[in-house]
Amino acid sequence: MSTDALPSGHAPSTPDETLVSIVIPAYNNADYLDDTMKSVLNQTYTNLEVIVSDHASTDDTWAVMARYSADPRVTLLRTEGGGGALRNWNRVSQAATGELIKLVCGDDLLYPTIVAQQVAALVAEPGAVLAASARDIVDANGVPVLKNRGLAGLIGVHDGTVAVRKTVTQGANIFGEPGCVMMRRSVLEKVGWWDSRWPYLIDETSYSLVLLEGKFVGVPGSLAGFRISDSQWSVRLVAEQATQAMGFHNWMAETRPDVVSRTDRLVGNTRARVMAQVRRLAYLWLGRRMSKAVKPRAAGV
Repeated sequence: MSTDALPSGHAPSTPDETLVSIVIPAYNNADYLDDTMKSVLNQTYTNLEVIVSDHASTDDTWAVMARYSADPRVTLLRTEGGGGALRNWNRVSQAATGELIKLVCGDDLLYPTIVAQQVAALVAEPGAVLAASARDIVDANGVPVLKNRGLAGLIGVHDGTVAVRKTVTQGANIFGEPGCVMMRRSVLEKVGWWDSRWPYLIDETSYSLVLLEGKFVGVPGSLAGFRISDSQWSVRLVAEQATQAMGFHNWMAETRPDVVSRTDRLVGNTRARVMAQVRRLAYLWLGRRMSKAVKPRAAGV
């Protein structure tokens, strides 16, 4: 990994405010990263450190990052090429020092109160290790085209095993993309950081491992924006994602039969096949609104 970085710090805060690390693994995000950074830095919650690392991008990602070098909350890093998404996701997460951590992909958006609301939810429930909120699906201009997606009705405090079982039986990641989620950094570290044995499920797999360590809080409201394009939903990709989802379900049922039963696994596998096709059709339609292509989330370099 590169040690190349620009100096940083984080803004002063009141002593009782929990430090939150927002980490951004950037890769060829020059077209959208500025919007992402603004949405992160304009949070109503002020005690933030923001760590961004460029994963050997071939576009102007580093130049966009450099615009924020003077902000005392921001640290800019470089990650060497190779290793897929896992290398950069771990790079930024391991550099974080906050008690709570939120990973945001370099083309997604945070709505202004998501950090404050999720911090409040986790602080109010000491046994909670992960909070998540619904999100909007947005077009290339950040305009919502599908609203309030995610969580499958799982609002409030639940045992983490309930949340894991729910995401398996739904056949899809109910927690949403990383920008929708906030975790306790110590628990992410405890489970071995991000897990990419199923690359397209790097987020859902990692959330599930964290949730086996404590409680889940579903925070109501759509508090983030996920940018999508039809380039992510080829026939090949849909088939591969469904296969990986079934692999994850099977593994969870084998290693934690107390959490995911054989019936849960079968239901989840059936739904994974169906949901993959439904998402592809939906995103092909949404793709007509997209003027710029977006890299698949787990691609990396």
